[in-house]
Amino acid sequence: MSTALINGVIFTGEHWLTDHAVIVDGQLITAVCHINEMPASVTEKIDLQQQRLLPGLIDTQVNGGGGVLFNDAPTVETLRIMGDAHRQYGTTGFLPTLISDDLEVVEKAIAAVAQAIEEEVPGVLGIHLEGPFLNPLRKGIHNAEKFRILDDDAARLLTSLANGKTLITLAPELTTPAMIRQLRATGAVVAGGHSAANYEETRLALDAGMNSFTHLFNAMTPLTSREPGMVGAALEDRDSWCGIIVDGYHAHPASLKVAVAAKTRGKMVLVTDAMPTVGAVEKSFVLNGETIYSKDGRCASAAGTLAGSDLDMLSAVRNTTRLLDIGIGEAARMASEYPAAMIGLQHTLGAIKKGYVASMILVDDQLNLLRSWINGKQNTN
Repeated sequence: MSTALINGVIFTGEHWLTDHAVIVDGQLITAVCHINEMPASVTEKIDLQQQRLLPGLIDTQVNGGGGVLFNDAPTVETLRIMGDAHRQYGTTGFLPTLISDDLEVVEKAIAAVAQAIEEEVPGVLGIHLEGPFLNPLRKGIHNAEKFRILDDDAARLLTSLANGKTLITLAPELTTPAMIRQLRATGAVVAGGHSAANYEETRLALDAGMNSFTHLFNAMTPLTSREPGMVGAALEDRDSWCGIIVDGYHAHPASLKVAVAAKTRGKMVLVTDAMPTVGAVEKSFVLNGETIYSKDGRCASAAGTLAGSDLDMLSAVRNTTRLLDIGIGEAARMASEYPAAMIGLQHTLGAIKKGYVASMILVDDQLNLLRSWINGKQNTN
């Protein structure tokens, strides 16, 4: 028994298809075929009414949503609330992100994610540990009192999640190439961020296996004519990924256009850096004892320091088409195929193809969400 999604404009991740059906059986896509070639096993048909069917969006930097912050309560219930909030905006997979905190909180967060994955909480793919191994010179809104040096015991904790993906953001100049190799050997994605590393230090880390950059341009050394900095190293390197926050506040659209043009195609990843305000009525929250306000989509402290974002993934895709002059297909890849590849899930997520997990979204021409599927289970907005 299987379900056919018909009468839609399907973006497989490579091509736009009409007069085709997506066949879903359980959690998987079993076929993408012409409507005249649907298998006899189809027992249900869902009419997509000529709307766009896209691969589900994957957000690798989600601090909170639905009024909750992961740091405040690193529990399975918090992850459910966050997932429900972001699912309203097209996110079908995410890495809950823990901002710099004590290692006891890190341990609780990893345990919560492990339990959530075991309980199949919709959308939870792993964890993003953004700190506490960062540089106080580029701390942003992080609490520098939580920062520490990465040692072997901490490294074992960071890489202890056995049933999901782990992304670790660190300042590479404050650790060693050997430590980066050690983290990468476990399968973790290692990202540079909140860092004062110069070009040479960043290049050493890349050579050791660092393979990503967290919110490019923000909280890192800039590109200048005589000192390329971390930004220059990130754009020059052909193999690493860069997360970008396309909200009109974290980076100027012109800077992002230049970065996308410079970087290898397939290596720019949309992220939200979302805070509790996404999917919540209340547009303020407390972080490290300080009230953060969201105004016109900009989350900042009273002093004006950016503190994550009030951005959702469909808005990020929409902004990418509008501000960066990138087509819907490529913008969708930046929010699905490319993040899936970054965390090693490119053979199961990020595309609408046979054998892939049935995580998809149905949107209208303005990229408003109409329906979503996570692991084959449908949700109607």
